[in-house]
Amino acid sequence: MPAPVVTDHHVPHISTIPANKGDVVELFVRERNGTPTDGPRRPVLMLHGRSVPGLTAFDLAHKKYSWADELAKKDFDVFVMELQGSGLSTRPKMDDPRNVSPAQQGLLVPNPNPALYTGGPNYAAQLNNSQSDWDEVDTVVEFILGITGASEVDLIGYSAAAQQLGPYAIQHPGKVRSLFLLAPIFPPKGRPSAPGTDFDAPVPLPVSAPAAAFGYPMSVGTKGGFETVWDRDLHCPDQRENDMVDIVWKAVMDTDPIGRYWGGPVAGTPEGLNRVRNSYWWGWNSTTVPLNGTLGGTVPVCLVYGAYDTIVNTSPDLGLLYFSVPELYKAMPGSDKLMFRIACASHQVPWERESKLVHTMSEHWLKQGKVEGATSGAFNRDEDGVLTPL
Repeated sequence: MPAPVVTDHHVPHISTIPANKGDVVELFVRERNGTPTDGPRRPVLMLHGRSVPGLTAFDLAHKKYSWADELAKKDFDVFVMELQGSGLSTRPKMDDPRNVSPAQQGLLVPNPNPALYTGGPNYAAQLNNSQSDWDEVDTVVEFILGITGASEVDLIGYSAAAQQLGPYAIQHPGKVRSLFLLAPIFPPKGRPSAPGTDFDAPVPLPVSAPAAAFGYPMSVGTKGGFETVWDRDLHCPDQRENDMVDIVWKAVMDTDPIGRYWGGPVAGTPEGLNRVRNSYWWGWNSTTVPLNGTLGGTVPVCLVYGAYDTIVNTSPDLGLLYFSVPELYKAMPGSDKLMFRIACASHQVPWERESKLVHTMSEHWLKQGKVEGATSGAFNRDEDGVLTPL
């Protein structure tokens, strides 16, 4: 079988982010097309979470960790997109180090030169919001449908991508064939929309400087912080290969031409910082999930998360930071829905041993509409592959 054809697209988009509203920007999309020469194209769109770019999450160039490549080899036409502020897409207001969170300014000393960021941020607002994210997803979906000739696209999201793809599927069910969410972030008490308007912006919506919910457009992450969070959720032998922190971090830095030169205590020897867009999200909560009977109805949904994922399931006392995958499953109104809690996996499962299981689950979901022989229900999957109802 020939290798999938790889094409990098730079999809034009008229920005709806307040920082560059109305500007024509580029959304980076990598395509791995494994469509047989005599068959129709079956497009799959993959979307990253909050802090890790799409190419790192879905197309890691190491052994068989590229989820996109594995699906392309199964005859799918796979597209990996990156939203503005992430990876190789346009990053408005993110090149100036003054726009990093004030609490993190110390991470920029001495790389870059501290004199460059004196005087505080030059853009005192968050970067993106729910509507701008939904708009960018729709632009890429329309691009994919246009070049493939398909009428629908399957959506795969990792982590915070649930906050974009879930509402998108509800608002555009005619464009979405199915939804597969890995480690989905779902806040049952998430920010509501304006009363009676479903997904419209909250009132008032603080999205532009200076009247902003946050006073800076980005935060930054360190390699050490990334490793600490991952280490916390390692509980099984060989859950992660020994060199994976270095490999994943290098992949993040390879898609950040600015951040790779920031951070580190030695002048002129940067360690690299991961620039993360600061977001204001709404419309993804226990009230909006059941809307129109779409999720689990018109749009079938499969949820998968790791048993040791401490990020997607948190305490109900945390307000907006209360996350729960089971509550997302319960809130979906239809019966065409699945949920799997898989053993020996954390939030970083795309780069762990069980990533291969996730690849297989998604393939079966896309091809058969079922996983592990099931078409509906919630299950725990143990290390031996035995399923028990949740």
